[in-house]
Order: sequence, then structure tokens, then C-alpha cells
Amino acid sequence: MMPISEATEARTLYYVHDPMCSWCWAFRPVWAEILQGLPTGVRPRRLLGGLAPDTEQPMPEPMQARIHAIWRQIQRQLPATRFNFDFWQRCTPRRSTYPACRAVIAARSQGAEFEEPMILAIQQAYYLEARNPSDQETLADLADRIGLDNSGFVRDLDAPATQAALEQEMQLGRHMGARGFPSLLFQAVGETRILQHDYRDAVFVLSQLQAG
Repeated sequence: MMPISEATEARTLYYVHDPMCSWCWAFRPVWAEILQGLPTGVRPRRLLGGLAPDTEQPMPEPMQARIHAIWRQIQRQLPATRFNFDFWQRCTPRRSTYPACRAVIAARSQGAEFEEPMILAIQQAYYLEARNPSDQETLADLADRIGLDNSGFVRDLDAPATQAALEQEMQLGRHMGARGFPSLLFQAVGETRILQHDYRDAVFVLSQLQAG
């Protein structure tokens, strides 16, 4: 992770996300289309946003109800986005996404090619398989699934350096103006602007990049 002072690459599209953000799950198909259609010279880069810090406390019932309602809202607005509502009965939810974010960093440390598979594995486990990515056991199992060295992954998952890398990514996203997830920020010649996005239309974002 580069220092903030060095984050001045020309024509970079930053995607600020959290693997346990349900709106990021809904945005996944459009993000894939954006990546396929990026104008020449625009480099994509993901930044982890860190939606909710570490806690071992069960999620309060009112918060569970709010998030459950968000899943229902997303399904109404974007019917192709699937959720397994058994999660709320099978698991003990915690408002804690930092472990999943660190898992992405720990996977990336074994090779950049593991970043996207880990994000997808976390999302599928959470939203489709009714498993809890706030739990280390779940994350270690997902590391096996995508072919990581498991002992190295578990060692890195809670390492101070991994947490420091997460905090730096969170700080960089905030510094550039991200206030929610997902956020898209376009940086060109040292200037950054927030892009508007649409959950159904990649062209809406790509046209803004072409104009920039």
C-alpha cells in the first residue's frame, strides 16, 4: 500500500468498497462491466473501506432488522441480486467487517491475483451460503477454497501490518472524498473527483470517464 503522498498516479479509477457491504454485492455486475469497458490509460484500483470495526458482540436485533430490510430493498430494486436469508437464523451476526477486509489484504499479500477471488468468496459465503465472514474459521476455509497457503493466511489475517494496511486504505479513501460504499473516485493529474454510479448501467460511469 503506497503512502497517501504518492497516490497521484495519472488516470486511476478507485473503487472504494467493503466485501460485506450489501450494496457492493449489488453493484458487482456493473463493476465487472466497468472494468471491461475502461478507456485506454485508466487503471483500476480497489480500496477497502472498512465498514464496521472488530467486535465479538452479537449484532443488536434492531440493527439485524435494518440490514435484513436492506437486503429486501435491494432484491426489490435489483431482482437479479440474490440473498440467502437463512443467514439470520444460522449465524450469530456481528457488526464487524474488518476481519473480511483484512482477509482481502492477507490474500493479496500472497499475490495480486488472489484479491478478486477472495472478495468473491467472501461475498458468496455471506450472501449465498449463509456463512459468517466475521469469523476467522470461515475466512480460513475460504482461503483454502481459493488456493492460498492457509498457514500464511491465518498468520497474516490478524497481523499488525495487515491492520495498518487496512487503516491506510481507509484513510486514503476518506482523504479522496469517499463517504459510502461503493464509491468511485477518478484521479487524473493529481485531481480527484467523485463519480456518480448506477446499479443497472455501467455506461453511466464509463461516459464520465470518457468525459474526463
